[in-house]
Amino acid sequence: MELSQLEVFLAVARERRFSRAAEKLFRTQSAVSQTIHKLEGELGEALFDRSSREGVLTDAGKVLYEYAEKLLNLRTEAAESLSELRELQKGKLVIAANEFTALYLLPVLVEFRRVHPMIKIAVQRALGSHIPDDVLRHSAEIGILSYEPQEPSLRSVVVYLDELVFVAPPNHPLASAGQVSIRQLGAESFVAHIVPSPYRDKVIQLFKTHKTPLHMDLELPTLQAIKQFVAIGNGVALLPEICVEAELVRKELVRIPVRELQLKRKLRLIYRKEGNLSHAARAFLKVAEAVAAERKGGYRFQRES
Repeated sequence: MELSQLEVFLAVARERRFSRAAEKLFRTQSAVSQTIHKLEGELGEALFDRSSREGVLTDAGKVLYEYAEKLLNLRTEAAESLSELRELQKGKLVIAANEFTALYLLPVLVEFRRVHPMIKIAVQRALGSHIPDDVLRHSAEIGILSYEPQEPSLRSVVVYLDELVFVAPPNHPLASAGQVSIRQLGAESFVAHIVPSPYRDKVIQLFKTHKTPLHMDLELPTLQAIKQFVAIGNGVALLPEICVEAELVRKELVRIPVRELQLKRKLRLIYRKEGNLSHAARAFLKVAEAVAAERKGGYRFQRES
């Protein structure tokens, strides 16, 4: 049973004559009759009462009529939905990010929502180390990483260049210093992120290399909590620059350059090489590229693989 057969069947049932159905379908009456005859043969049921000059449905025909309408309506709905997806009038995009990498998303999401307000966006929080697997398992279509993925089945695009910066409250004794050395930080009380990361390990190793104690007296679960705690005068911190931009502008925190501290990192959008990106995902990449061209600074759009 094919949808084209059901179209003919519905035309005959609605027009109540084979001849009028043929005219409606721009086909010959013979072709219409053959289609109905073949459909009846496949179903093993007579669909029209041949004793009537009009196309009167049998009981089997009445049952099929309801299902035929549903099937053809579903086909129409499917075609319309696909058209809406192509035209970005509907759809959903799932992005995997952690607390830090999600900060990059904010201006991109603002622009994306402005251009494509009908697309739903879900940013799901994930550990950075798990994001490549989330993308490969189709739990998310796009991921954002602060390291280069090693999986050969992933594509990556560098979208932001960030740097780890040393921040303190404005009334801190070192706040007015043009630059400090790591050894000057040996007596400071650092507020640290409790989540392990490669950059945390690099900082620890850097202090060891310079034979300077690193006092991480307090560990907090979020970057937001660390910023607020330091801003009210409790200790100092090493944080991603993108994380403290607003606080630096408002002068709630002060950035103090550290001579030996040069820890930069690239943020990357990743997605699967195999398979087609959804219309929503392709639109998101275009918006990310446009935002990079407009904002410049740390923003960029450089394909790696």
